Formats: sequence, C-alpha cells, structure tokens
Amino acid sequence: MILSTSRLSAALLAAALLIASPAVADQRDEKLPTLFSKLASSTDLSVANKLASDIWSVWLHHDDAEVARFMTIGISAMNQRNLEVAYNAFDHVVGMAPDFAEGWNKRATVNFMLDRVDASMRDIERTLALEPRHFGALSGMGLIFDTIGNPGAAADAWEKALGVHPHIQGARKRIKDLRRQQRGRPI
Repeated sequence: MILSTSRLSAALLAAALLIASPAVADQRDEKLPTLFSKLASSTDLSVANKLASDIWSVWLHHDDAEVARFMTIGISAMNQRNLEVAYNAFDHVVGMAPDFAEGWNKRATVNFMLDRVDASMRDIERTLALEPRHFGALSGMGLIFDTIGNPGAAADAWEKALGVHPHIQGARKRIKDLRRQQRGRPI
C-alpha cells in the first residue's frame, strides 16, 4: 500500500500514539475520570502530554501477571517490528482478558501494520466498546478511514479523538485537509 504524504503524516501520528505509549491499569481504574477531565481542560501542551502519558500507563496495566507478561512481549515485538509475534501475544491477551481494552487496541494496531484493515477496525470497535474515551483507538479509526479513502469518516473519527484529547499534535491540520478532500478540493 502506497500512502500519500498527508496519509503518511497521519499514519506516523497514529503510530506515535499507539506504539510509543508507556509499557505498563485498565480502563476501569478510578484515576481515569480525573485524568480525562484535566486533559480536556489543560491549556499547556506539556501538561497535556504528561496527562496523556498517565492515561496510557493506566490503560496498559493489568493485574493478572500473565496478561501483563504477554502485553510486554507484544509491545516489545511490535517495537522491533516482529509483527507476527506481537499479533500472537496480543491475541493471547484478548483471549485471556476479553474485557481489557488495551489488549484489543494493541492487536488493532498490529492488524493495521499487517494491512489487515477489517480486522483492525473490528478490534478498534471492541476497544471503544470497552473504553469509549480511547483517543488512540479513535485516532486509529481515523487512520483506517483515511487509508480506505473515506475522508469524511476519517475526519469524524479524528474529531472524536480531539474531543477526548484536544492536544493531539497534527490532528487539527489533518482534519482540515480531510474536510477539504471530502468537499472535492485538493489538499
């Protein structure tokens, strides 16, 4: 698949959100409402980035040591671009902990990297059913819609992501470009 410059930029933005997250609590953690509230109201980019990092840390944690071990294996393999090992690790995670949103999100990321767009979208939908505020999954959804040539749906997904995390770098410009593309204007 060959990506245009704007799609490549969107892909890199989404990859940064999905891959560079810290490696260790789950979407039901009682700290999350406060973190999301602070993130939504923050006007300082460095504070917002710290809050987003704290949210990722919570999302990535799982109390079951075996689930946590497979998450670590999957993240390490994904970062090394060993995508089949990463997929198998995250597939094991969702089998052991089907209510763990981040397991689904990580598998969605690997599916996308393997060009399994439909499978990635199904995993994103499961992630969002478990954690509707998952700005990484919403960004991934935007990237998928962008990749398959649906600029309106891509912009909608990015706007939802910004509704949760208003400081996603590059997202506002990407939405503007997608809306122009949707109206049939060149980017």
